[in-house]
Amino acid sequence: MMGLLTGKTLLITGVITDSSIAFHTARLAQEHGARVILTGYGRLSLVQRIARRLPQTPAVVELDVTNEEQLASLSDRLAEHTDHIDGVLHSVAFAPPGALDGNFLTTSWQEAATTFQVSAYSLQALTVATLPLMGRGGSVVGLDFDATSAWSGYDWMGVAKAGLESCTRYLASHLGAQGIRVNLVAAGPLLTLAARNISPDLEAGDAPFGAEWGERAPLGWDPADFEPVARACVTLLSDLLPATTGEILHVDGGAHAIGDRPARAAALSGTAL
Repeated sequence: MMGLLTGKTLLITGVITDSSIAFHTARLAQEHGARVILTGYGRLSLVQRIARRLPQTPAVVELDVTNEEQLASLSDRLAEHTDHIDGVLHSVAFAPPGALDGNFLTTSWQEAATTFQVSAYSLQALTVATLPLMGRGGSVVGLDFDATSAWSGYDWMGVAKAGLESCTRYLASHLGAQGIRVNLVAAGPLLTLAARNISPDLEAGDAPFGAEWGERAPLGWDPADFEPVARACVTLLSDLLPATTGEILHVDGGAHAIGDRPARAAALSGTAL
């Protein structure tokens, strides 16, 4: 399976720490032969420092997905490093504190709009910004979290993820004629910076967001193991699935397919379901 991305150049957003899906996808992509370019927002020096922890240190291009000027100039700035982009990882999401942690009913429009723009609309904005450098066979992969249920504390981010899923389907519809695929990877909860910002003021002994996942998932779930999700992203960015678009690939130990019963825990204890 080595060399899945040999000869490909990928643009990867969202590398802020080495405890991120984006970082581990970038690492695995390089191990599979890809050339990687990162985007950074705000403190570029921080992203550049994290970038040096990858097998090969990639270039870092500034990008605020809410900045129209930066989006409009993105392809020109990328052209300083490459003449083509074969794939894009959209790993961008943000919600103000007032849009999370049980504040759904009191969230202002500005807070909800910010959440939607950064976490959903930006998939379209980023994709369109890279189209001048992307030809047939290109792949856009976004990161999702199950939007079919309401999750405690997730609130308007959950609404934005539902929008992200719909945006993916429309992008797939509009870009299919150009041979460009657009898919999502719906990951189980991982110990990322974003996850730690959900319900940050838990009382001692309270379970963190997604703590029940290991019981619900038939295969179990390790929130510290980024490898399965990174592998899914690399697979979708490769040429292995040339006829797959508009899809949501769940990498969550199977939890999305199970109801509210702790299937794994019951199975391990010998209890019939």
